[in-house]
Amino acid sequence: MSKENLRKKGTWLLFGFVALLLLGCGVGGVATSSPSATSTAAPPVERTIIATATPLPQEWYDSLDAEETLLVNLVDRVGPSVVHIEVTTSLGSGTGSGFFYDTEGHIVTNNHVVEGNTDIRVILADESEVPAEVVGTDADADLAVIKVDVPAESIVPAVLGDSDEVRVGQSAIAIGNPFGLERTVTKGIISALGRVFPQESGYSIANMIQTDAAINPGNSGGPLLDIHGRVIGVNTMIVSDTGVYAGLGFAIPVNMVKKVVPALISEGEYSHPWLGINGYTITPELADALNLPVDQGALVAAVTAGGPSAKAGLRGGTGSVQVPDYPEAVPVGGDIIVGIDGQTVTGMDTIISYLDRTEAGQAVTLDIIRDNESLSVEVTLGSRPQQ
Repeated sequence: MSKENLRKKGTWLLFGFVALLLLGCGVGGVATSSPSATSTAAPPVERTIIATATPLPQEWYDSLDAEETLLVNLVDRVGPSVVHIEVTTSLGSGTGSGFFYDTEGHIVTNNHVVEGNTDIRVILADESEVPAEVVGTDADADLAVIKVDVPAESIVPAVLGDSDEVRVGQSAIAIGNPFGLERTVTKGIISALGRVFPQESGYSIANMIQTDAAINPGNSGGPLLDIHGRVIGVNTMIVSDTGVYAGLGFAIPVNMVKKVVPALISEGEYSHPWLGINGYTITPELADALNLPVDQGALVAAVTAGGPSAKAGLRGGTGSVQVPDYPEAVPVGGDIIVGIDGQTVTGMDTIISYLDRTEAGQAVTLDIIRDNESLSVEVTLGSRPQQ
């Protein structure tokens, strides 16, 4: 300790000693005694100091109390809409979540929860257990509808929100059955929007919602809610090195549910809009390696014969070049898509996300570059072939 610090410390110690003396002497001042006076030293007094929290003004707690009350009310209202799904397959048993879509007994969940089932049991909020049957499935969107036969008056359908209105940073609440623990509630925020994830089918789920609300195995198919208790997504997957929650959860946007579920109920399937191309996202590195005229966009690698793009005259690659860090040779010579209906295309994800908001039979205009010439091509979208 420096001399300056010692001097400061000594000053404070002296001040504290003087203060104690003053407190012990009463109002009359400092007591004195003559050298000849006889005095008896008072025994030392032990003092115990108890630290207590300083009370805060009630108004400081008011907003916290309001939020807590809001969440408790939300769980009370939406909890009965959430169900626990137990599935038996030829490979064993599994568990998942779902929520009531209407008073007719239709329940929304993930396709992967009920895929390959031989028996489905649904545990309701009152802990009663009923059998369920599959009404329709969509592996590409990972959505499914199952149905139970229960009285309409005992069903509490969930209220659907608008995922286009969701913003990064807003509250997100998940209710589900992780590891079979029924109606578990977790809370976080919306971490990101517009995520695109490829599926085993080769197609991708677009516009997925990312959240840090804890999601674990068994949460699949359950609702992701906003602070008002409206469904904004269907909890579907996590990204984790261990297989359990690591802070990255993803939900299918509810606006996809609004499109797919009615078709699953009425038809048993949903027709996804289809462009009929395969392509690569153009990066500056790929543009440099292939000597492309732009450093962003989508390079058309192949056009499906007889598909919508082929009928519109779109062209795929005519050769291939091996590019560093690419596992396969990249087709070259195809059209480059730089826009769709006036929206700039930065890569394949842009096209996938845009098509997610279209319908089969709808016409879209593609802005392309072909042989360094800018063109516009109108494509009437088809229905994606069933796998």
